[in-house]
Amino acid sequence: MQIGIVGAGAMGSGIAQVAAQNGHRVVIVDNHRAALEKSKAGHQKILARLVEKGRLAEGEDHKIASRISYDSSLTELEGCGLVIEAIIEKLDIKQALFKHLEEVCGADAILASNTSSLSIASIAAACEKPERVLGIHFFNPAPLMPLVEIIPAITSDEAVVNKAKSLIDDWGKVTVLAKDTPGFIVNRVARPFYGEAVRIYEEGVADIATIDWALSSLGGFRMGPFTLMDFIGHDVNYAVTESVFTAFFYDPRYKPNFSQKRLVEAGLLGRKTGRGFYDYRDGAVQPEPNKNEELGQSIVNRVLAMLINEASDALHLGIASAKDIDLAMTKGVNYPKGLLAWADEIGLDTVLATLDGLYDEYREDRYRASVLLRRKVAKGEQFF
Repeated sequence: MQIGIVGAGAMGSGIAQVAAQNGHRVVIVDNHRAALEKSKAGHQKILARLVEKGRLAEGEDHKIASRISYDSSLTELEGCGLVIEAIIEKLDIKQALFKHLEEVCGADAILASNTSSLSIASIAAACEKPERVLGIHFFNPAPLMPLVEIIPAITSDEAVVNKAKSLIDDWGKVTVLAKDTPGFIVNRVARPFYGEAVRIYEEGVADIATIDWALSSLGGFRMGPFTLMDFIGHDVNYAVTESVFTAFFYDPRYKPNFSQKRLVEAGLLGRKTGRGFYDYRDGAVQPEPNKNEELGQSIVNRVLAMLINEASDALHLGIASAKDIDLAMTKGVNYPKGLLAWADEIGLDTVLATLDGLYDEYREDRYRASVLLRRKVAKGEQFF
């Protein structure tokens, strides 16, 4: 099967590399010639490096690179069995593209969006045959991150979904099925990791270095939330938060924060601009954390309770199975443990007590406990 990729940015190029390394001929289409040239040069450099590291056999890089072609015309996608869109996160632009793709591609071609938070149903609505449209959400960088969320729209044909999932499984990826709701699994469940950490900072409970130290050293997360937001880029991370908040009809659990909004407005986007929550410029002095373990553990307990609550609600609302929720968080964002299994380990009554304590103190709907969590505690049950 020939694979088509629309969008030659980091994500599109990464997906193309994965497909080509799995033996497919790949066509990357982008209307910016410079983006195509950058993608091609990037592939050659990355594949050559894999040969140097012994991860590819000598000459294999050239074979893989030869399977990828680069073009500015969508008509080149005509013979593709699967086309994955990886362009700007603007619904109207995606809808126009999918309408065009349907005119160009064969009747049996599967059309997929790599969107991280937009409605698949809305994208599919632009097509005459919405049943062949679904979400296939890779994580960046696509060649390295194992997780792929498979998101059927309410109009997606089950056979199409199964075929797409089977193909991505064959590429060696870990696939999870997610309901077509804002943020799917990962970008929904992970919101408190950022939002609650910023709330703790804004309240003056602890500074950013202390919060990052607590969640990485005591909590076991690979990166603290402020380091991670700086790494992702505040333009990207804040846009997802704002999108999820709006899409959930302004549910206070997903409310954006002014600290990150001001960084975006000032153009302080994190590592890529040299400044974000931290200063990455030459000679900058980094803040030292307060390594008080009692303070640190209270931070971990608060953020973790909010994450578990979100995972519990996702399960309660049928967003995904318990297994897939935990798999998504460990394989998609490298959490040290699946959140639902972690809750079982801590004790659901302990998690509920933390949430109820926060709600009693703040009286904000942000801290309402998931009804599923409350029911399980009442029945003495666990998630697994």
